Amino acid sequence: MPVELFEEEGLERIPDLRLSQWLFLATLDRPSTKSKDALVKTMMDIIKTENMTPFYKLVCKQLHLFEDQALVATMQKANEEKLKELDENIQKAEESDGETEIREAMIAKAHYLSKIGNKAEALSQFRTILDKTVLPGCRLDITFHLIRMGFFWNDRDLITSNIEKANSLIEEGGDWDRRNRLKVYRGLHSLSIRDFDSAAKHFLDAVATFTSYELMDYKNFIVYTVLTSLISLKRQDLRLKVVMGSEIQEVLHSLPAVKEYLMSLFECRYADFFLYLAGVEQFMHSDRYLAAHARYYVREMRIRAYTQHLDSYSSLSLESMAATFGVTMNFLDAELSRFIANGRIACKIDKVTGIVETTRPDNVNSQYQAMIKHGDVLLNRIQKLSQVINM
Repeated sequence: MPVELFEEEGLERIPDLRLSQWLFLATLDRPSTKSKDALVKTMMDIIKTENMTPFYKLVCKQLHLFEDQALVATMQKANEEKLKELDENIQKAEESDGETEIREAMIAKAHYLSKIGNKAEALSQFRTILDKTVLPGCRLDITFHLIRMGFFWNDRDLITSNIEKANSLIEEGGDWDRRNRLKVYRGLHSLSIRDFDSAAKHFLDAVATFTSYELMDYKNFIVYTVLTSLISLKRQDLRLKVVMGSEIQEVLHSLPAVKEYLMSLFECRYADFFLYLAGVEQFMHSDRYLAAHARYYVREMRIRAYTQHLDSYSSLSLESMAATFGVTMNFLDAELSRFIANGRIACKIDKVTGIVETTRPDNVNSQYQAMIKHGDVLLNRIQKLSQVINM
């Protein structure tokens, strides 16, 4: 199982996706002034260390901060000196070295532009490199970097187009490590566009081989895996792949809230599940990939819990069901009524007796009727065939 000691197996954190997450958090209304100040300080420490002039200007604009012109001048000077050095390295390589050295010098410049937040020039430099590169492995590494830039800048077109390119390059002959890395990239993209089924599939495929620390740490990866699996997998698959998954369970020991969220639904402890679901909702609102989907996710998980509970009964009292879920009868009545009206839950509520009756379609009966229909068709064909033979 991947552990912290293996983090060096990941690619460099360029661009550093933690910065885009911290910037997202700082733009929310929820954080206290103290929390926001701490986020800004953390970002500024990295910005100053790496001389991230373009990103600094973006942060100041989005957070309405005073732009320190002296700091800008200092960082710009450092950027110019570094770019001059990188250009000289490219020129030297072109004059005296081979294609490999030239490509490495050009990639170093592209990485630096990406690191400081100069998106346009970094993209231009990478495209120039791709035009001169034929090696599938090198092209894949650049494509992965472009996908990360898409995540960093929330540029969906950049992400989508380069995931398609990565898929094609992998089919041409990607190695084992890059194939596994692409699963995580595709999973994160699917997560961000609310394709939870696809996200769960890709994440689960990568649990035992995860090395994509340039995107996220392993704990966060497991959180995403659990959240997407709960909303996507059937109960039997959830048990085999998540509840019984040794790699996942080992990490969940250090994530008790996530483990309880998983197990409370699996063990039908619905009142506990609703409490942990509220915590999940808070987490999703603070995650830049999940924030836009929090309301949808919570609604779907409520439906999943209600449906799982109702599947065990032909009827039950509204009072007992409310007690099971730890909510009031009025709340449950209103929520079930809304889901029933939208065709999301197969049951009906008798307002007089306070009884919830399931109205699941009778699959056995429908299969029996279909069999009779197909049998009649077959008998008619046999009769027609026998008439033709008799003639």
